[in-house]
This record gives sequence, C-alpha cells and structure tokens, in this order.
Amino acid sequence: MKRILGAGLFYILISACSVHHNPKENPQVYLQNPGRETKKWKLVWEENFNSSNLDTSKWSRIPAGGADWNRHMSQDDACFGWEKGELILKGIKNTDQQKDARPFLTGGIWSKGKFAFQYGRIEIRAKLGSSQGAWPAMWMLAELDKYGKYPRNGEIDIMEHLNFDDIIYQTTHSHYTLNLGQKDNPKHSGTAKVNAGDYNVYGISWYPDRIVFQLNGVDTFTYPRITGVDASQWPYDQPFYLLIDQQLGGTWVGEVDLKQLPVEMRIDWVKVYQ
Repeated sequence: MKRILGAGLFYILISACSVHHNPKENPQVYLQNPGRETKKWKLVWEENFNSSNLDTSKWSRIPAGGADWNRHMSQDDACFGWEKGELILKGIKNTDQQKDARPFLTGGIWSKGKFAFQYGRIEIRAKLGSSQGAWPAMWMLAELDKYGKYPRNGEIDIMEHLNFDDIIYQTTHSHYTLNLGQKDNPKHSGTAKVNAGDYNVYGISWYPDRIVFQLNGVDTFTYPRITGVDASQWPYDQPFYLLIDQQLGGTWVGEVDLKQLPVEMRIDWVKVYQ
C-alpha cells in the first residue's frame, strides 16, 4: 500500500513539474500545461541543423502550391544547402525549364505533422539575403484546423522581409482581420528596424491572452486577445506548426529580378520554450 501511494505521489509530483504534455492522438503536439505562462521558460524542442541532411523526423520540404508564397516552392536539392551547422534555403533561377516551366525556384521547410506547439516562446537565429522580389518568411499555421479552413484558424507571421527593406513585418491574420476587415481593433501588425544581412534572432512569446513579437529578445509588437468582438478575433488557442521559407515574387513583394539570383536565407538554429 505504501509503495502504491509513493508511486502515485511521485507521478503527481512529476506531472506538476512538467512543462507540457503530448496528446496520445497527436503525439507531435506540445501542449503547454495550464499555469505555465507565469513560470520561467524551459527549452522543450530545438534544431541546430548540425547534420548535412534535413532531419525528416522534424521537418519536410514544402511542396509547391497555388498561392503567391508557395507557387515556386521546389523539392530540388539545388534549393537547399547545409554549411557550418546552418541550413541554407535558396531562391534560384531555374536552369531546366523543360523539366519545370517555372522561371525560378525556392526552398522551404515546415514541421507540419511532426512538431507543433500551443503557447510558449520560439526563437530563430538567421541571416537574410536581399534581392528584388525576395520574400523570406518565418511563420506559423494551425496543426489541427480547429475552426475550419483558412483563414479561420489564423496565421502568425513571426517575420517577413521584402526586397532590400530595413524593416521586418510581424503580423497576425485570421477570419477576423481578413474577412471581417478588423485590422485595427486591435492592430494586427507591426514593423521593426533590422539589418537583415546580420544574424538576428526572430521570435514570439505566445500566451493564452496575447502574442508578443520580438527581435533579438526585445518586444516589438503585441497582439492581444480582446473581449466584446467576434470570437474569430482569437483563433490562437490551438497548436501551430512552423514554416521557414525563402519565397520569391508575388503581389506584395513585386517582380523578381532574375539577374539578382541566387538569394538565400541562412538558419542557424530554432528553439522552442514553454
């Protein structure tokens, strides 16, 4: 009897001290335990890109799609590289348009189906390349689609950079901001000054009632959960997965200057805390 009680007490203590739990039906999801938002951050997941290949237990190469951001995504090895413990995502001229008619190709990775988290802090150390039409991005989408099709589950843009800008854009998108047009109640995006050619740490701290965007550990913009508005204002109560991609071209960033390619983004590491 004492042994059973001791084992039970031990389990309770371990559970109370744990940072997150993984649902049996979705073991790739890290759900932060209730009450952790007031505690000190603990590292729960990281990627240092020390291998010469992509760790497919954590990441997949992003396939091509029909939107501006993924229209030129490619699985081609020429769009990916590893050097000195860094992942290199490239935007390149397509040298074989008989095989693939697209004039340029881009590389990107996502953790969809392999890692997602709900609440916590994510930091990504990276150096961005610049060229006309370059659009490197680090962002997050919903893993389990709790509220239906995009944009009802929301989008968290940790960092987007355009062309040769000296700023980054940090944004939230949702049914509330896109379909209902509520972009200022509360303000849904901000910018921060950056030297994109240097290594910087891009991140967010995500709580049940706010998302705090950061650059090199400094808070830059906060998107809060508010009351008295449509419930779609806050779809950020579910797990999200991570995307990192070197995008090229589109309505927002503009035309691509092929003479300025290749362009690349170098990612040193990714760390997630809860």
